[in-house]
Amino acid sequence: MLVIGTVLATVAPSLRGFVASRRSSDAAAQIAALAKHARSQAAVEGRVYRLNLDTDTGEFWLTVQNGAEFETLPDEFGRTFSLPDGVSARWEAPQQTENPGWIAFYPDGRTYATDIRLEDTDGRITRVVCMAPAERFQIIASEER
Repeated sequence: MLVIGTVLATVAPSLRGFVASRRSSDAAAQIAALAKHARSQAAVEGRVYRLNLDTDTGEFWLTVQNGAEFETLPDEFGRTFSLPDGVSARWEAPQQTENPGWIAFYPDGRTYATDIRLEDTDGRITRVVCMAPAERFQIIASEER
C-alpha cells in the first residue's frame, strides 16, 4: 500500500495537467466537428451555415440561413455547446469583414481563413484553424504560451 500511495502521489500532479489539456482538446474536436458538419450541410442543402462562438460566455453553436434570418438547427448539431471550465476562446478571421462572432460556410464549399485559439488555465493553447477558404478545419497540437 505504501508503494502504491507513493506512486500515486508522484503521478497525480501530471495527471491533473493531462486532464486539463484533454478538456481543451475535446472542445477543439467539437468545434472542428461542427465546422465539418456545417460545411457539408451547406453544400448539400444550398444554404449558408454559421458556426457561432461567443467568446464572453464560452458557448458555440450552429445556425442555418432561412430566408433573411439565421435559425438554430433543429437537431443535435443545433444545441448550444459550452467550453469546459478553465478554457477560454478567442478567434481571428482576418479576411472576414462582417461580424467576428461567427464564421460562415457557403454552398460552394468556401469559408474564411480562421484561427480559433482555446487556452486553458495553465496557458496551453489548442488551435482550430482553417488556413484557406477551401481547406478543412484542423486541430493544431497544444503549445505553451
